[in-house]
Amino acid sequence: MRVLGLDTATSGCSAALWDDGAVTVQRREPMARGQAEALVPLAQAALAEAGCAFDALDRIAVTVGPGAFTGLRIALAAARGFAVAAGLPVVGVTSFDAIAHGLPEAERDGRTVLVAVDSRRSEPFLQLFHPDLTPFGEPAMLEPAAVPGWLDGLLAGEAGAMPLLVAGDGAAALRPLLEGRADTAFAAGPGTPDAAVVAALGARREVGLPAQPFYLRPPDVSLPRKTA
Repeated sequence: MRVLGLDTATSGCSAALWDDGAVTVQRREPMARGQAEALVPLAQAALAEAGCAFDALDRIAVTVGPGAFTGLRIALAAARGFAVAAGLPVVGVTSFDAIAHGLPEAERDGRTVLVAVDSRRSEPFLQLFHPDLTPFGEPAMLEPAAVPGWLDGLLAGEAGAMPLLVAGDGAAALRPLLEGRADTAFAAGPGTPDAAVVAALGARREVGLPAQPFYLRPPDVSLPRKTA
């Protein structure tokens, strides 16, 4: 199976090809702006390096969010365009899943994982995962000061004995509040989704999320009204 993975959900731009069990090519650039101009050439370069044409792909995998309003729509629009042109299915992957599954196994082994995604506001997007990376409850969006109490409520009982690993580009806002907790560590790395992980997840999941933005709050951007 060949899967093209795309991501522009947060502060990066990446494209990668999953080919029969492994990522063979990946292109990744950190950027908070300019993804609209960068993504398609990045994807084309990745496929050219792999010697793979669009009509040789089996599906497209794309990050659906949460993340930046404009960034999410860039990758989704590209994924839909590629899919329509080549007659391919699109598999959606959340930013939470992409970040959690991108953590090195040695770093997260035996730990509950808290993924915090920068919302460009004071409250990060949050989701907690069991050590096997199955979701632990629903995603949330909280003021940082409320996060320790939220964690205590979720982790009460057996899961609370497990150490915690905090990951994601929104983790910096939580560090002053959580770094003093027992058995709490902060993941290394940029904390943004990677198209290589998105492609790998898209290859393994026969059914993904719809190829539409996944928001935890209404967007700050208002689309222009139609004029008469």
